[in-house]
Amino acid sequence: MIPPELLMASQPREIVLQSNVFSVEKMTIELRGGGSAVRHIVRHPGAVCVLGLLDDGRLVTIRNFRVATGQWMNEFCAGKLELGEDPLRAAARELEEETGYRAASIDSLGTFYTSPGFTDELMHAFVARGLAPCPVRLELDERIEVIARTVDAFEDMVGTGEVCDAKTIATYFRWRLLEEASRRVRM
Repeated sequence: MIPPELLMASQPREIVLQSNVFSVEKMTIELRGGGSAVRHIVRHPGAVCVLGLLDDGRLVTIRNFRVATGQWMNEFCAGKLELGEDPLRAAARELEEETGYRAASIDSLGTFYTSPGFTDELMHAFVARGLAPCPVRLELDERIEVIARTVDAFEDMVGTGEVCDAKTIATYFRWRLLEEASRRVRM
């Protein structure tokens, strides 16, 4: 949503692209002080990102081939929300489908916008605990390898840029901050 201090009034919105994942909306906005500007906004149904935590403290990560970047990315499992889908259910579904783990508990780490300069995609971050193996159910176009990593190894990969996926980094540091806050409360 464009804040009122930027937007005085808006013209009708026009969908210029509709895909099975998102739509692109063209808006002509009137600017404060006169004039107008055209904006293209990606409308997205939202998504989930899941940090899987094994009982031994290792993180469940994936190597995922991303067509958009043309490269393998080190990430946490994630996926788009289906129409009307509860984010918690989506988190459980994505964890099982992409990693082959079922969680005894899944807790919210909150939400964040992935790239608010051009999209309204809201990411729901979760941590999953009490993991037990289950069948992997990859989609036909997914190329994913599951890799358990220690926290230290994962942080080293963030530092070297081997983990460069923003949703994964944001989810990880949200989890770390909440874990630290929880430890301080218990002391």
